[in-house]
Amino acid sequence: MKDQQHDDAHCMERLRQGDDLALNDLMRRWKEPLVTFCLRYTGNVTDACEIAQETFVKVHGSRHRYQPSAAFSTWLFSIAANLCRMRARWRTRHPEVLEADREQSTERITDQIDPTDPSVETDRLTLASDLDRAIQKLPHDLRVAFVLFEIQGQSYREVGQVLKCTEKAVERRLAKARERLRSMLEPKWRR
Repeated sequence: MKDQQHDDAHCMERLRQGDDLALNDLMRRWKEPLVTFCLRYTGNVTDACEIAQETFVKVHGSRHRYQPSAAFSTWLFSIAANLCRMRARWRTRHPEVLEADREQSTERITDQIDPTDPSVETDRLTLASDLDRAIQKLPHDLRVAFVLFEIQGQSYREVGQVLKCTEKAVERRLAKARERLRSMLEPKWRR
């Protein structure tokens, strides 16, 4: 992990000095985890890819403000979380765009169902879809904490740095997020 942090800091230093190819190295390393985070936050593939791309544009534009004393991943996911929040606010003001996206993503999910055992695959996809919708209903701070910790595998410390709070606060937010997700999913999935 220390080597990766050093590599990220080195890439940012190269970027600061005008070597724009350093951004390619950062993108190669961080694109997949960033898109995954954005997808879990937004529930929309198009939004996730656009936000990830916009995050790297902001990294490039803010390269002179980056402080290597903080982990690059913290800075990167902070930018992405803010962009996700702004996109979610925009979506609430433009519900007609959201409805068109839902229709497209429903079509994609049904195309992926395995015909060999439709009931098991349908249950799995439905649960995953219900979980994604439930995650999207969480307040911003709970959603970021849950996605970064449970899905991205970041530590309490790393999540706390992104959210600018203590590790204990992250622990409390995760407990609240799990409790809310359980209460949203249990009525439908209790067997």
